Amino acid sequence: MRVYFLSCVPAALKLNGLYLGTVDGFERHVELDKADKVFAEIVPCDNLQSVNFILDENFFKAPPKFADVYMLEGDALVYIREYAPKDMTLKVIYQTRFAGNLVTVFSQGNLYLSIEGAEYSLTNLSPQFAKLTADIKTISGRSVLAISAGNKLIIISENGKIVFYNTAEETEFGDGLKLCAPFETCTAAKAECRFSYDGEKLELVSSRTVETRPPEAEILHFAFFESVLTCGDFKQYLAAELLPKANNLKSYLGNFISVTVPTEKFYALHGETLAAGLVYPVSENLYEVKYFAVELDDGKISNLYPVE
Repeated sequence: MRVYFLSCVPAALKLNGLYLGTVDGFERHVELDKADKVFAEIVPCDNLQSVNFILDENFFKAPPKFADVYMLEGDALVYIREYAPKDMTLKVIYQTRFAGNLVTVFSQGNLYLSIEGAEYSLTNLSPQFAKLTADIKTISGRSVLAISAGNKLIIISENGKIVFYNTAEETEFGDGLKLCAPFETCTAAKAECRFSYDGEKLELVSSRTVETRPPEAEILHFAFFESVLTCGDFKQYLAAELLPKANNLKSYLGNFISVTVPTEKFYALHGETLAAGLVYPVSENLYEVKYFAVELDDGKISNLYPVE
């Protein structure tokens, strides 16, 4: 089988002790047999700790927590999502008291948010929270603590619960909560969302997806699948004969969670098909990629089918 390697930071790849080069955000691949039980070691830059594992049947059925595995028509892609830092020193980044709760953001290897009040919680944070801002805001007349870092937002209620932790831009607090949630799509789509708040939970009241730029002709099929995924106006990509079936598309395509570009091997086998890989969750950290292709008629999708 062909195994592709990706890494969240540049790293050295070793298989059975043999250095094979570096891996990063661009795919590198090797041909191997799972029955050979190849020992893999990946050594990252930035003084992070290396990871190692055996490439065998068990690995491809139940990946370790630091790796995401995508099964690709008999092949596999291994993405090393995180590495543990070597510096385990405890560092307090931010601390405050809010509504009787002690809220602390700290690093000890990774970043964490702890909330101590009537109850205690500990939450892993993304690395960008190493630099944050925090303010007390009001939603529907109730105070909340808003912690922001880049385009990430955490909202903590007065009873010490995290009621929101997600990507957010253009946030507006007041009579409810309004925000834009950007998607990583080729049309730079954003979800414009409005929430109500009762002091304990945020509830989505309305949402619409807006595509902020048109896709280039050669990636129109990717834009279409992304529009289906993000609940955008995907009907704009369909030819007239497919419009009556538009409402059945979501059930036909299934519960995919992202859209990816086919591999070089896919194009070698199937030619220059207008296809995209749809990613489906199988279990924790394990995904299956299924390929769907389209046919165009005057710039509109006139046919849609799975690639066998």
